[in-house]
Amino acid sequence: MKLALIGAGRIGKVHAAAIAAHPEIVLAGVCDHDPAAARRLAETHDGQVLAVDAVFDDAEIDAVLIASSTPTHADYLECAARAGKAILCEKPIALDLTRTREALAVLAAHPVTCALGFNRRHDPQFAALKQAIVEGRIGQLETLTLISRDPSPPPAEYVDASGGLFRDMTIHDFDMARWLLDEPIHAIHAEGACLIDPAIGAAGDIDTAMITLVTASGRLCHIDNSRRASYGYDQRIEAFGSLGMLQAQNETETRLRFAGAAGQVEENPQPFFLERYARAYRRELDDFVASWREGRSPLAGAEDGLQALRLASAADLSRREGRRVALSEID
Repeated sequence: MKLALIGAGRIGKVHAAAIAAHPEIVLAGVCDHDPAAARRLAETHDGQVLAVDAVFDDAEIDAVLIASSTPTHADYLECAARAGKAILCEKPIALDLTRTREALAVLAAHPVTCALGFNRRHDPQFAALKQAIVEGRIGQLETLTLISRDPSPPPAEYVDASGGLFRDMTIHDFDMARWLLDEPIHAIHAEGACLIDPAIGAAGDIDTAMITLVTASGRLCHIDNSRRASYGYDQRIEAFGSLGMLQAQNETETRLRFAGAAGQVEENPQPFFLERYARAYRRELDDFVASWREGRSPLAGAEDGLQALRLASAADLSRREGRRVALSEID
């Protein structure tokens, strides 16, 4: 696969390293609105700087990875689809449902392989938990608990561009809930607060949330989010069923635990998502290349992005109005 990377920021650098190390991908070039950033990243991986328009016009480029700023995702996705390029797009496609649906309509008119960057589906621990549920190891899944806490809050100015906690952070948990429950979500109730950084509240967002999802059959899922965890990047899942329980634990640097007379001590979780999900980003690329070669759907696609955004929109509505919201209310 000859692939062009659009976006040379923080997440672009993560993807560039994974692309350069992948045996089945050639980095065709790097694009960014900041030519200096594109040049630095391209030089790091022996690539070249490309203009975005040139990427879509180049018949030898098979695919694009869209890791640019969120407001550009939908436009680039549509250009890539019309040009017949395979697409791996970072989440979200857009911050509103109307724009997201417009992009999906273009994909329907120009079918190409299109994967969405819900990298947690590719995490080895979470994938093993999913497989164990599918195999019936805990019987009938009844409740699901997702804990996702960042090590520290983002700058307040980040809030405006991010779409807020539900669309920026919780959207990964919404996708994991959909994937693990494997059943339509019927309703949602979300509570949120600003307990960490008053500047985030002044910007109109929250930094702490608790959310309950209810499926069509009555299964329950609880999502616990915080923008601050003093001990590291807290990422845990518990699946409880009729025959037992499954737990995915935090990843640490070495998994070393010390036990002595004074008690037990283990390492803090990995510092942030770059370290915690390094393997997931590599496996995400594996799935993207395989789905392109085999003509199959990727593990996470554009429709998953739309449905996760519907949940984020419903959570916003629930928090604002202080009530349970039926997903049927969200068009």
